[in-house]
Amino acid sequence: FPFLLVDRVIEYNPGVSAVAIKNVTINDNFFPGHFPERPIMPGVLMVEALAQVGGLVMLQPEVGGSRENFFFAGIDKVRFRKPVIAGDTLVMRMTLIKLQKRFGIAKMEGKAYVGGEVVCEGEFLMATGTASE
Repeated sequence: FPFLLVDRVIEYNPGVSAVAIKNVTINDNFFPGHFPERPIMPGVLMVEALAQVGGLVMLQPEVGGSRENFFFAGIDKVRFRKPVIAGDTLVMRMTLIKLQKRFGIAKMEGKAYVGGEVVCEGEFLMATGTASE
């Protein structure tokens, strides 16, 4: 808190994929400003939540991941399909597509669902490193 956007991991396959949930509540700190008359979860925070789930997949040294941090290197093909509102349960799945260990880069596919419908999706590039790099 206040930046942890994952409430619970419900499926976990180290170095391969993870599924986690975020219970979106009216008490979330972004709702008063986004937007007071129609509270919806900001798209950039959905992307951040997915990236946090991706971090769970990748920070696994025993399966080729890293004990170091993973950082965003890029996001592509991101689409927001439906608004996410208070009361929704955001179910997020991140799946490793490609790992280039030599370069410390991972490509992942992310999808977020509410009630079985895709609300956000995209491709994530992540890179290993330390905060001082």
